[in-house]
Amino acid sequence: MSIGIFDSGIGGLTVFKAILKDFPDADIFYLGDTARVPYGNKSKETIIRYSLECATFLKKNFDINLLIVACNTASSYAVETLKNYLNIPVIDVINPGVEYALQVSKTKKIGVIGTQATIRSGSYQKLLQKNGAKVYSKPCPLFVPLVEEGRIKGQITRLIIKDYLQEIIDEGIDTLILGCTHYPLLKEEILNLYPYLNIVDSTNTINNYIKKFSVSLQNNSNQKIFITDEAPSFYTLKNLLLPEIPLEKVELSQICTL
Repeated sequence: MSIGIFDSGIGGLTVFKAILKDFPDADIFYLGDTARVPYGNKSKETIIRYSLECATFLKKNFDINLLIVACNTASSYAVETLKNYLNIPVIDVINPGVEYALQVSKTKKIGVIGTQATIRSGSYQKLLQKNGAKVYSKPCPLFVPLVEEGRIKGQITRLIIKDYLQEIIDEGIDTLILGCTHYPLLKEEILNLYPYLNIVDSTNTINNYIKKFSVSLQNNSNQKIFITDEAPSFYTLKNLLLPEIPLEKVELSQICTL
């Protein structure tokens, strides 16, 4: 049994690390589409095409049995298409986060932050409202470059966090969903400013979803990371989170085969 993970860039490495912690013997293959990051400002049609290309690369080369879409933007637009195309289980990062947020929120006043595309899609909002929550959403486009520049702590970072979040904090939320896999790297500073918040991100929840499929993940511990273009910020985060996992660059022409 092998797991494929893809993201538009580096954020999904936080998901990879979480999965590896619980399933150290699994074969795990990660593709970061660093040549075409970010997905968050692309059209729905482009996001679906990129997602299909990334998933096809993983399925064709590694015969993956389970796909994790470790990108909230792709999770918002492409999951149903991927399920129909691949005919294997596909796990997004939205449903697990919503389920967990509903469990931990006492007031059912829940904030959601993410890229412009994720917030525009309404994916989190629809699921939460369907379950009786009152939702306050906010796109936070500067959070991704902050993380990719390694500015995950410090005064500037706190000022930007406060500028984005104070508006929804003032609405009385008790739970905040980090709707982008980059954002967990900012969790510590968010909690420094708002220590009473329940912070929800896909690294809290994804492994329980994997276990639902009742598949054997005992394998050869064959794990590898691929990127589609050179990206200094990717190397920085990869060496911080997963220094032992080998990395290889693949030409974008190997991905764009559809």
